[in-house]
Order: sequence, then structure tokens, then C-alpha cells
Amino acid sequence: MAAALTMTTVPGQQNDPDVFPVVYQATNTSVTDFVAWLDQYRVDVLAQAATHGAVLFRGVPVSDDQAFDQIVRAFSVKNFTYKESLSNAVRINRTERVFTANEAPPEASIYLHHEMAQTPIYPGRLFFYCEKAAEELGATPLCRSDKLYSALQQQTPGFLADCERHGVRYSNEMPAEDDAGSAQGRSWRSTLSVDSRDAAEDKLKAMGYDWQWLDSGGLLATTPVLPAVRRLPDGRPVFFNQLIAAYRGWKDPARALSFGDGSPLPAADMEIVCDLAESLTFDLAWQTGDVAVIDNHVVMHGRRPFRGTRRVLVSLGAVDEAA
Repeated sequence: MAAALTMTTVPGQQNDPDVFPVVYQATNTSVTDFVAWLDQYRVDVLAQAATHGAVLFRGVPVSDDQAFDQIVRAFSVKNFTYKESLSNAVRINRTERVFTANEAPPEASIYLHHEMAQTPIYPGRLFFYCEKAAEELGATPLCRSDKLYSALQQQTPGFLADCERHGVRYSNEMPAEDDAGSAQGRSWRSTLSVDSRDAAEDKLKAMGYDWQWLDSGGLLATTPVLPAVRRLPDGRPVFFNQLIAAYRGWKDPARALSFGDGSPLPAADMEIVCDLAESLTFDLAWQTGDVAVIDNHVVMHGRRPFRGTRRVLVSLGAVDEAA
């Protein structure tokens, strides 16, 4: 039977100037039907994500991580593995492609960010699957960074110009062992995929990092200068960085963040950035079985605190590479 998918609306969906996110409702559609549908329309779906930022599929009976893996593979996007990433988050692999979104405790907020924008290596696309919606709360906030860039041009153009001119640097403290109680608790051994200090230093040096070993056994690593603004292939500028998450959620943000020339980021401007982003945010209130495709260049995401059990899985796609 052919998949039956129709475009629909959800509460809070944005329409200024275009729809965000794009939402499809499936009716009488199996996972096999959906995969067959993706074989025909995956290029269109990825193009919609690139234009609008996010595409949500609701009503496909995705029951487990294996079915989600099958759906991700149907997009024919090269896998970006958790192991090869420099993600700060503690995650648990379910399959070769699929892992938990973050093992941080329910009360922890994960603030808006572009996935791994605080590193030189980041994915191009994010695939989410809600294995179990939380009993209460637990939405995934989504914010389009092209819209945020335009708003910042109006509200704080000098700060935005400094971001474009100087770029940014991030200093992140990685513990000696994984700390699942923190949204940034991945150990330096796991983050860098090494088992010794010498190997860690070799990898950091190759990527242009500065570093300092801490008495705790942890590692303080500072990135090379990274862009805070990027241009999309269609010419749109996007506020592509990790500034909100680092400013709101990292330890000692004054030490963690600086412009590329070493000067501090003004707190007053960062408050404007955070407030504007929140005003532009759509909260994706998950339903069990939902699948979402996020273009990481266009949309920031995060996680609201929740009560009860919430399981959201993720798979990452490499930048502009086919499988």
C-alpha cells in the first residue's frame, strides 16, 4: 500500500514569512510504506528542511530504534557517528546510526544551539525520533537562525558585526570521566576518541586547539577561531554558533566565550541574543512516534526540562555528502 502523507498544521506553527516547521500527517502508513515514500521524495524533504529549517512527520507507526534506523537510511545521507564527533553530550548508541539525544537529567535545560557549532567538525542534518514522549513538558525548542540574524541586525548591529568580523572561541572543560549529570559531561577520552594524554594533545594540536590539563584530571580545551555567522548556499546569513547554549548553560561563560581576537562578549548583547531567540522559538511538543528532520545550518535546537520518562533518539548526517 502506498504511503498517505498530507501537509498539515500544528499549534504554534509559524508563518512569517514562510511556514516553520513543515508538518506531514501520515494516515494508514506503515514504516515500510514510509520508507518507500522517502525513496521517491527524500530529496524534496531535505530541500524543504534546507529552506524552512525543519520537517516533522506525525502518525508514522515507528515503534523502536531499529525502525528509526531504517528511516534514516532511506534518506541516503552519509552517517556522522557519535564516536567521530566532538560533542560534549553524554549519549548512548542504540545502533550504528542511532543514539540517545542527551543523558542529562530531566530538570536540566539544554539551551538553543547549532549541533557541534562549538567545534570545527559538525553535522549538516539532524534526524530525531520520539520513542516516548514525556508525561509533562519536554518540548524541543527550535529557532531559525536566519530569522535571528535579521532580528539582530535591527536590535544590536554592532555586536553582530563584531561576530562576523572576529569570529568566536570556546573554552570547554572536559572531565576525566563521563558525567551524565551534566549536559556537557562527556569525558576528554570519549570526546577525542583517545586513551592517553599524549594522544589527546596530538589530536588537539592537529585541530588548532589550545589546552590546559587540570588538577582534577580534566582538560580545558580552547578552540581555534570559529565563525559565528555563516552564509547558506542561497545567500542567507545565519547566526551559526553555540553562543546561547554556552552563555546560558556552561560553567563560567565569561571564561568559556570570547571573540576571536580574545575580547569578551558583552553580557548586555548576549542577553538581547537570548531574548530574541526565545521570541522566535517554536516549541516542538513531541508525540510518541514523531520523526523530525532538522537542517543544522538553519535551525538551532535545545531541550526543555520534563517530568516522567522521555526518550528522544537522534541520528546525524554529514555535511553535503551522500551515503
